Amino acid sequence: MEEPQITEELIAAHGLKPDEYAEILRLLNREPTFTELGIFSAMWNEHCSYKSSKKWLRTLPTEGPQVICGPGENAGIVDIGDGQAVVFKMESHNHPSYIEPYQGAATGVGGILRDVFTMGARPIAAMNSLSFGETSHPKTRQLVNGVVEGIGGYGNCFGVPTVGGEVRFHPAYNGNCLVNAFAAGLINTDSIFYCAASGVGMPVVYLGAKTGRDGVGGATMASAEFDDTIEEKRPTVQVGDPFTEKRLMEATLELMASGAVISIQDMGAAGLTCSAVEMGDKGHLGIRLDLENVPQRETHMTAYEMMLSESQERMLMVLKPEKEAEARAIFDKWDLDFAIVGETIAEDRFLIMHNGDCKADLPLSKLSSSAPEYDRPWVETPAAAPLADVPAIDAIEGLRALIGSPNYGAKQWVYEQYDTQVMADTIRTPGLGAGVVRVHGTDKAVAFTSDVTPRYVKANPFEGGKQAVAEAYRNLTAVGAKPLATTDNLNFGNPEKPEIMGQFVGAIKGIGAAVAALDMPIVSGNVSLYNETDGKGILPTPTIGAVGLLASQDDLIAGVAQDGQIALLVGDTAGHLGQSALLAEMFGREDGDAPHVDLDVERRNGDFIRANAALIGACTDLGDGGLALAAFEMAEAGNVGVTLDADDTPTLFGEDQARYLLACNFDQAEALIAAAGQAGVPVTTVGKFGGDAIRYGASEAPLAQLRDTYRGAFAAAIA
Repeated sequence: MEEPQITEELIAAHGLKPDEYAEILRLLNREPTFTELGIFSAMWNEHCSYKSSKKWLRTLPTEGPQVICGPGENAGIVDIGDGQAVVFKMESHNHPSYIEPYQGAATGVGGILRDVFTMGARPIAAMNSLSFGETSHPKTRQLVNGVVEGIGGYGNCFGVPTVGGEVRFHPAYNGNCLVNAFAAGLINTDSIFYCAASGVGMPVVYLGAKTGRDGVGGATMASAEFDDTIEEKRPTVQVGDPFTEKRLMEATLELMASGAVISIQDMGAAGLTCSAVEMGDKGHLGIRLDLENVPQRETHMTAYEMMLSESQERMLMVLKPEKEAEARAIFDKWDLDFAIVGETIAEDRFLIMHNGDCKADLPLSKLSSSAPEYDRPWVETPAAAPLADVPAIDAIEGLRALIGSPNYGAKQWVYEQYDTQVMADTIRTPGLGAGVVRVHGTDKAVAFTSDVTPRYVKANPFEGGKQAVAEAYRNLTAVGAKPLATTDNLNFGNPEKPEIMGQFVGAIKGIGAAVAALDMPIVSGNVSLYNETDGKGILPTPTIGAVGLLASQDDLIAGVAQDGQIALLVGDTAGHLGQSALLAEMFGREDGDAPHVDLDVERRNGDFIRANAALIGACTDLGDGGLALAAFEMAEAGNVGVTLDADDTPTLFGEDQARYLLACNFDQAEALIAAAGQAGVPVTTVGKFGGDAIRYGASEAPLAQLRDTYRGAFAAAIA
């Protein structure tokens, strides 16, 4: 088949700017072939090269005594003692999910699971963070149903529990939903596998499912804004098969145990191209591929198509040659393809052969290390105007506005579609804060959470970035876990707009300050830019996924509020209403500044909670909706009423940070107040749990009535 001529239109269609193409000409000293153009497009796009974000990502704290592997590999790894570690990462599948919600979300789950087991870990938990447009938008219901079904369809069949996540709705996501997928796995510290190739003349082996034309150009599509040609991009969305992925995981882990693997990399974005280049570049080696040996499920595939296909459930490995027969037998047993498709070479070359013809001959290291890197112009987000007066409201009516919204109503419609108990180690399922999974065969447990408040980040990127980390810290602390580390999924609009780049820079600075102060280094992550449609960007959404450790399950705080227990508030309340959930849901307002986050106070109050876990019956952190929403959620979970002393709007609905609500018996409350006095932590009695009504000052309503609102809001909004 004759390859197309390289034209300005073809270059632009591959997402390459004129100056980037000029650099390709300089590197090669010739015009690239069509296949070479595709390879450069894949490796130099935003999704793979991080060319707009690398400068700022380097500023993030990534090290600590608990960190075994930081950013740069398939996933991050943190030590949990006893020769064990947790491997975890979060990444986006935003663009594919908007185009084809079921497969976009499903393959997002599949990709993040491969990132984990590629390193030798068995996945033990999954989460997701989902952002959709307003419920009245004609596409929202289809997206919600498709995405949730895709996540459940893939994760449930694969057999990993979904233990946490978040769902939000906002008009800013009308044209560009966000699907951020998280996975974590367990590994022995002496059994970790990395992707750097080593040794010259070592066989490069293709593993897993066959290659098709699905997903060709997917990484390039994910690095561009949407417009009215969106439906034409549907063929760039991959199709997943969770049962094949399950077999691939088992075969891969068995292969690793055999000692046959030198290095291994999953085929994710940009497929065969990116996996081969990353293995070669990190090992300072070249790679030759013979594409006629690539297992194919479609006829007459070109070199371009094979190199850029993003067909799912595939891996690339450098193999110890003496172990070939043993390795092949393992994959034959699992009914998966095993094909030697090339070898490592000493020269710095990426040599692509197809039926004896050279389709690409490129300097391999330049595809990665010489990818463009931009110091994009940015402007700081202007300070928010002072908050205008907030009208006095009836406290229960304010609560109804929150719990009657799909943003703050119960999300059981979503998580009941996920298998939360498979593997039988889930201790705490979705709906009550951080998810908790026991480390099988030990007394330890690991906690997981995902957090961000995009309104805060838009108003004040620095404080919003800090707050996302701080809330993740509090969610882990509220179940008694010691926060260990974080992964980030940085979702923003077009970085070529200085105001958007300013949001990104501000958020990175805030995240960096918080993870340093709270000892939660960033060990992995993902950047998703160009989340815009027809020039309209999303809210800046830097999602933080975090992992914490319970050294003993005795440290777990997992109770619910009970009749007669005291309601204790840890932390100071000034009544901050700027950018609050109350303003958004009751008044349709998004004004004022984000709340300030005092990181020293966050750490002090978190340390106090964990140190006194044995005295606490139930615990939740205070975030969106302040004390009013936290008290209701705690009461509803325990099927008991609550009476709070206050009924004023700032006290009940203010979103001041570093706060927790506790439920405990009278004697425990006395002991906590005494301990707080010694630790310099403000603790106040704010009410009592009991009865069958929610009473905030003089305002009250039956718990049963409010529960119906709370439990029905989400389904009513998207039905």
